Amino acid sequence: MQNDKIIHISTIDSTNIGLAQLNIKKVVKEGIGLLEGTILWADFQSSGRGQRGNSWESEKSKNLTFSIIFHPSTIKPNQQFLISQVVALGVAKFLSKYTDDISIKWPNDIYWREKKICGILIENQLGDDTIIHSIAGIGININQTEFTSDAPNPVSLKSITGNDYSLTTLIEEVQLSILSYYKKLQDGEIDFIRNNYKNNLFRKEGFHPYNDGITNFYAEIQDILDSGILILKDKNGLERSFAFKEVKHILE
Repeated sequence: MQNDKIIHISTIDSTNIGLAQLNIKKVVKEGIGLLEGTILWADFQSSGRGQRGNSWESEKSKNLTFSIIFHPSTIKPNQQFLISQVVALGVAKFLSKYTDDISIKWPNDIYWREKKICGILIENQLGDDTIIHSIAGIGININQTEFTSDAPNPVSLKSITGNDYSLTTLIEEVQLSILSYYKKLQDGEIDFIRNNYKNNLFRKEGFHPYNDGITNFYAEIQDILDSGILILKDKNGLERSFAFKEVKHILE
């Protein structure tokens, strides 16, 4: 592999932490951070993290576990959800090359039908009025077929298609896919990103079960605000707003 923007290592505790440290070292040494789109890819993460503080199960050398960095200086801190949308869209587009029924479960998990194939964790370093850098930690289930954790619904590309995949090939493909959407963000195609994100949402139509931490209820998606707030309408016509971690899908 001749891609200078992909750093491949065997084992690390967390690619998000490792990539942030590499970026700091480069800033100290050269006065400038890593090139945008640089990836730190590990065969195994000993402390891989997911949303809600969960760990991410991944068998060594079977899946893609990596982080990618951006320096979105033109994006304001109150627009940071755009980074999440860009990364989710890039991964979803990449996976859709290999299988149908890929969607984005708010805010940024990637699903195949009712099963989770990818988790994404975005960490932004914010300045006074800018985003200094964004690091997206991404775990995509590729060749693993047995899952032993208590995660309720994992699935892999091999489980779906029956095929084995070259991780070296796929890491470059997913990098290009994410960067294609990031380029649209740089070009100011905000409406394109918003609309594509909404059109690719998991359970984007109809009433589905949710839990707000207290009760279960059925609702349909009304909108996703620029802040990332999810707007749901329940069967009584009441609209409710939820930030990250305030509501979750009930999987059927």
